[in-house]
Amino acid sequence: MEIEDIFPMWDKLSADEKTLLKSHALLRQAKKGDILHSGSADCVGLFVIQTGMLRAYINSSEGREVTLYRLFEGDICLFSASCVLSSVSLDIFIQAEKDSEFWLIPPNVYKRLMESSAAVAGYTNKIMTERFAEVMWLIDKILFSSFDRRLADFILNESSIEQSDTITITHEKIANHTGTAREVVTRMLKYFQLEGIVELSRGKIKITDYKKLADLSK
Repeated sequence: MEIEDIFPMWDKLSADEKTLLKSHALLRQAKKGDILHSGSADCVGLFVIQTGMLRAYINSSEGREVTLYRLFEGDICLFSASCVLSSVSLDIFIQAEKDSEFWLIPPNVYKRLMESSAAVAGYTNKIMTERFAEVMWLIDKILFSSFDRRLADFILNESSIEQSDTITITHEKIANHTGTAREVVTRMLKYFQLEGIVELSRGKIKITDYKKLADLSK
């Protein structure tokens, strides 16, 4: 797969813009757990995900991680090139959640594309709006939803991503995603198990009652 097969605005680019992008886009690999972007001061370039999965997260003032959103095949990560976006200075970190391949577009190249292509500029604004909407939704969930609902929603989402009723994840990792303490996660999962909603084993959670879990997440 080449950059033209996955860059969403390819058909909207001029011949010169296509040449610029093809000559500078670099295919990169990342292993699960690799940190690809470390805050607003780190402007490595724009990521276009080819395979795998990345996550964007922030660190709370208490040092806890809070996952903002995930990035899958065909998704674009703008915050890794935040230096080309005016008024954006969030300390967002990007980590590979699975072994991944992605195209890296240097920030100066993407800035030139935004300046020369109205389609790219419009698409960039659209993505920014969608990402901030996701962040605001997350803030609303954290502030106004009880943790049992958030945890139920998280488990259902992970099950959908993995396409399995069993997800492989530690309590510590769930705590990182949800911005809470591991002990809180453990207590709530044990409650879910007592209610017959899940079965717990080392590093795994198996959903045993989808209906109860779905009802709890509402």
